[in-house]
Amino acid sequence: MTNPFIPGSFSWIGGIEDTCVYPPLESGMLPLDEYELTEHSAHWQADLRAVREMGGTSVRYGVNWPLVHTGPNEFDWTVLDERLEYASNELGLTVIADLVHYGTPTWLRHSFADPEYPETIAKFAGAFAGRYRGMVDHITPLNEPLTTASFCGLRGVWPPALTGWNGWTTVMLGIVTGISSSIAAVRAANPEAIIVHVEAATLYQTAEKDLEDHARQLSSLGMLPTDLLLGRVDPSHEMYEWLIDNGATRQQLDSMRTNVPVIDLLGVNYYPDLSPRTLTQSDGIVSQVATNLGEAGLTQSLARFADRYALPMLITETSIEGDDATRTNWLNDSAQRVKELRADGMDLRGYTWWPIMDFVDWSYASAGQNVEEFVVDDAIISARSTSSTSQLGDRRKTPFLRRMGLIRLEEGEDGHLGRAPTSAALRFAELAAGIPMVKTNA
Repeated sequence: MTNPFIPGSFSWIGGIEDTCVYPPLESGMLPLDEYELTEHSAHWQADLRAVREMGGTSVRYGVNWPLVHTGPNEFDWTVLDERLEYASNELGLTVIADLVHYGTPTWLRHSFADPEYPETIAKFAGAFAGRYRGMVDHITPLNEPLTTASFCGLRGVWPPALTGWNGWTTVMLGIVTGISSSIAAVRAANPEAIIVHVEAATLYQTAEKDLEDHARQLSSLGMLPTDLLLGRVDPSHEMYEWLIDNGATRQQLDSMRTNVPVIDLLGVNYYPDLSPRTLTQSDGIVSQVATNLGEAGLTQSLARFADRYALPMLITETSIEGDDATRTNWLNDSAQRVKELRADGMDLRGYTWWPIMDFVDWSYASAGQNVEEFVVDDAIISARSTSSTSQLGDRRKTPFLRRMGLIRLEEGEDGHLGRAPTSAALRFAELAAGIPMVKTNA
């Protein structure tokens, strides 16, 4: 096993957007499969090569659990066998396998709220770890518990489509139990496995005094999934009684403090223009407005995780939406800040640009309606809704393309997506090669 994330090391990582949500047929929801929408399924070799050609030594890669786990104790490894062998053995990339990225198999009737969920994902995790031992030893049991609980438990966007804080709590307890069970199964199948726990950064602020308590609560919730996973939520925890009030039992919370798993690397996902939020209120309705805090927000987010958990960390997702210059500037600025933080003693071992390609906005599967927690410009929603039709395959993707990649996706007349590197891709390769930024005088 090759482990590029040893103490003192630093790795440049590429990430390929891999959201994979296939709702039950009777739900009325449409599937959201980024590998299909971005045509990665057709161009996977070129996309993986691009990571290597841009100087990446590792890749965060989703395994499409809903499609691989075809039934209880039934797996179809055909696609993964080919892709993981190519990435690992032919390209020499260290694969950080993303086991769950927001979706579950359709036959798991209640998704993350299903009583069988923890055992089901643990069986998959163990089977995956055993099959690819020595080829894929870095494993993320579930990407962003916090975001998953928001979409699946709080706001009813994805299965099991629960709503409210009781729904959030139900989904979160299932997720955390599943992560813990998965880690145990992975370590049993591959004792040399390296567990990369990945969570979203959350920063909240408000200028309205009567929203200050709400902002503090949301900030506390941002750390709660990892606190639960690491057995830190006892009766003295600030969110213990809140969980009880929202459907958790004391027995459930007590059980999470036994057989606490060990995680090897802590991944933090931070987007300068999306992760920080400002709370506002109008007519009694509280809204979250995405607020760009740049490098200051990155520093605050990383320091918060470092101070709380004292674990070696990776930036497992970062990018910014905008033109080539905007993306290149953020790459330079964030890389410089990472260099400074490492010099100050922060144990940061890797930087991931996510996604390496533009991707299709998640609203594509909801006829253009905003599915995010934060406010989205009405003009954007209007453009996406206007382009939508009743049939998913008939829609033009251009209004939905999120310009966040190192590689630009451009829709041709035939509807297929071409790929073109941006200036940010060239800069990423320079950084990976150790070429410093050259500042010019105006």
